[in-house]
Amino acid sequence: MKHPVDAHVGKRIRHRRWMVGMTQQQLADKVGIKFQQIQKYETGMNRVSASRLYDIARTLDVSIGFFFEGLDVTEDTVGADILGDKEAMELVRAYYTIPEAQRRRLFELARVLGEAAA
Repeated sequence: MKHPVDAHVGKRIRHRRWMVGMTQQQLADKVGIKFQQIQKYETGMNRVSASRLYDIARTLDVSIGFFFEGLDVTEDTVGADILGDKEAMELVRAYYTIPEAQRRRLFELARVLGEAAA
């Protein structure tokens, strides 16, 4: 049975790998393991050791803390994670391809629409 923290860290690995446009094979090659191990990390089936998480963080150019963002340490379980939604991840990726000035305007529009819908 997978631990909720391992599942959360795995989703964050997958999210960052996907955001930088790297395949599981490419990440595995850079970290020095087989791509099947990356698959197991990303699904939370295998726990990532501290040294391996350090290597993955360096390869993906993030701090180790990135993998724990959004994790509520006061509870035993991890809440719904938007990074598990493929459509949301595609939206975030597309959002960051928009030039910054236009991106800010789009963000403000989305905020207004969200407030109006609430």
